[in-house]
Amino acid sequence: MMRENPPVNEPQDSDIEVGKPKDWAAGMPGVLHSMIPAIKDMGVDRTRKTMLSLNQKDGFDCMSCAWPDPDHRKAFEFCENGAKAVTWEATPIVVSSSFWAEHSVSDLLTRSEYWLGTQGRLTEPVYKPAGEDHYRPISWDKVFAIVGNKLNSLESPNEAVFYTSGRASNEAAFAYQLFARGYGTNNLPDCSNMCHESTGRALDPTIGIGKSTIAYDDFGKADLIIIMGQNPGTNSPRMLTALEEAKDNGAEIVAVNPLPEAGLRRYKNPQQVKGIIGHGTEIADQFIQIRLGGDMALLQAVSKRVLDAEAENPGTVLDRQFLDEHCEGLEEFTLHLAELDEGAVLEATGLRIDEIDELAARYLKAERVIITWAMGITQHKKAVATIKEIINLLLLRGNIGKPGAGACPIRGHSNVQGDRTMGIWEQMPQSFMDALGKEFGFEPPIDHGVDAVKTIQSMRDGGIKFFMALGGNLVGAIADTNAAEAAMHGTDMTVQISTKLNRSHAVVGKEALILPTMGRTEVDRQTSGEQFVSVEDTVCAVHPSFGVIEPVAPGLLSEVAIICRLARATIGEKTNADWPGFEKDYDLIREHISHVVEGCQDYNTKIRKDGGFVLPNGPRDSRTFHTPTGKAMITVNGLEFIGRPAATLILQTMRSHDQFNTTIYGFDDRYRGIKKGRHVVFVNPEDLAELSLEDGQQVDIHGVHDDGAQRVLRNYRVVAYPSARGCAATYFPEANVLVPLDKVADDSNTPVSKAVIVRLEPAQKQESPVKSF
Repeated sequence: MMRENPPVNEPQDSDIEVGKPKDWAAGMPGVLHSMIPAIKDMGVDRTRKTMLSLNQKDGFDCMSCAWPDPDHRKAFEFCENGAKAVTWEATPIVVSSSFWAEHSVSDLLTRSEYWLGTQGRLTEPVYKPAGEDHYRPISWDKVFAIVGNKLNSLESPNEAVFYTSGRASNEAAFAYQLFARGYGTNNLPDCSNMCHESTGRALDPTIGIGKSTIAYDDFGKADLIIIMGQNPGTNSPRMLTALEEAKDNGAEIVAVNPLPEAGLRRYKNPQQVKGIIGHGTEIADQFIQIRLGGDMALLQAVSKRVLDAEAENPGTVLDRQFLDEHCEGLEEFTLHLAELDEGAVLEATGLRIDEIDELAARYLKAERVIITWAMGITQHKKAVATIKEIINLLLLRGNIGKPGAGACPIRGHSNVQGDRTMGIWEQMPQSFMDALGKEFGFEPPIDHGVDAVKTIQSMRDGGIKFFMALGGNLVGAIADTNAAEAAMHGTDMTVQISTKLNRSHAVVGKEALILPTMGRTEVDRQTSGEQFVSVEDTVCAVHPSFGVIEPVAPGLLSEVAIICRLARATIGEKTNADWPGFEKDYDLIREHISHVVEGCQDYNTKIRKDGGFVLPNGPRDSRTFHTPTGKAMITVNGLEFIGRPAATLILQTMRSHDQFNTTIYGFDDRYRGIKKGRHVVFVNPEDLAELSLEDGQQVDIHGVHDDGAQRVLRNYRVVAYPSARGCAATYFPEANVLVPLDKVADDSNTPVSKAVIVRLEPAQKQESPVKSF
């Protein structure tokens, strides 16, 4: 039953309550925080259908993260955040037709991300003409005519950008990139540009593939798992089950992070008795509370200790056979680390020597090691070099290409990896472009396109006139919020393909369109029958996803249908793609994928196998490295870390427990002890004393940069928190305003959201005292 958008009450900053952080994650509170809102918002029957189908082989893939599924599924293969994501999408609340007359675009600009999202599902296309301040409902036929006419009026295809989020399926992503390239541009930025771009830039030249080199089962076979710059308790909670299984099998786990996170301390598995009434499982055997940006120095220090141990006992430490047969660069690397300055390492990391020695001893003892990482590594200036150091350390003892060992970047969005496999990248290799052109009878564009940061820069400079987004919330996710929004406002037209409202629907060009689409939870019926889609998880497993509930409203189109009709209206017969056939039967898209995408041969047969199939992975499967030399590359990287001027802190942005990317589910961060608010900044008590600030004080957070721009967050509540010395943290996306657009990681161009130099000053206007409990 559809329900129209309800009123929404949001807490005020003066309502913020600060309590003691949790030292464990999940358990019964996780179940209650999953199911109570689901039943309240969706009802018992809708909740039952969705939750029992989530991550099941005959169900739909969770949209909240890319964590892989085990071969043997449990009855409840979801976590708290997955349940929240399903509730958010599958809600029966819809945006009414009258909403658009009641709320101007100017009014939407004043609303929070939370308010926008809680208005409900979008069910009809709407259009804001140039010079007007309201969207108004229009027909689908008019939508496609407006977009086609606009695109065909541009002076160059490179004046258009086709952005993608990780929620798109493989089928939609493949069709979307074909549409863009058939139109004539490689301007295909995606959300990966802002998260794991650094990973691909590091892994491709060193091991020949920009993906994880492990399978799900490797966690249970590892002797040591090192988790770097990651908070699985909030961002990929199902990973905690794999870590628990690894611990049960005797593995040691080391957490490397500036903040102590509940999910890295103790896990209470709600599907086990010990997780309900017992103590749960202690996760981290060692917590290394590293200074922001110090990971590269730590990795080099551990590698040096490995090399020193080999020098003391030749032939007993390094995997000489593996290194001789499969690697290059060891001699240069050894000479480079011989000069490593231990004092610089301690300054960069903020650690003691005994902490580094302990990690090195664990690594030397373990025969099978996995290193995982996420945005705490990738969003630094030296992120690419840091990930190369992860590979260096793994290679020294042959920890790639054997059971229980390997490199494992943890993707935070459900199909961001699959989108890249399907061609969503502004710099796809020539082999892909040649295959695409041959398959569809056209010459794909040659010039590389723009990434997310360059998109905003080009908009700012007048080069991009048209912006389309397949999902996502670019202005909410990208750095330098004010600059990004000004740039987006300067475009001629913005088009958003979305399930729900977000900030990007309010920050628009002269003309703007919102195209509602079906969610992954919903049954997709086309003229040939019910369709399914496919996705790729973080360990290269590709599996089908089937919608299980009726669409929230009649007339909704699938992502594939919208893309195919846009392509027909815009490029017609410039390629030999059968757009009507693609919309009718997704098997036809998959047949073309099997001819174009490496590793996807016989796609339609393999995707119908129980659980799907796994893409080939040279390093994992056969210790084959598709680098220019055919070997894994041990690299030399100059040590660099973040300097901190006097009276400043290094700030990282992060998620609260009550959000997914830019989607805000609520105002609590249960594990960190925050309730009823998000405008807080976490600071070490010793740093507060040094800065003459007090716990609970209201401060303004000033970005300290050399470009002369004023970047400030006003009236934030200071929370004394056991963060690493000299470091602070606050929530994304609000803090994006502090990150300059041109402050990016070397080689990957990813915004350095984990390394923002800030100055805290007493707020110009003090709010009422906050509550404590």
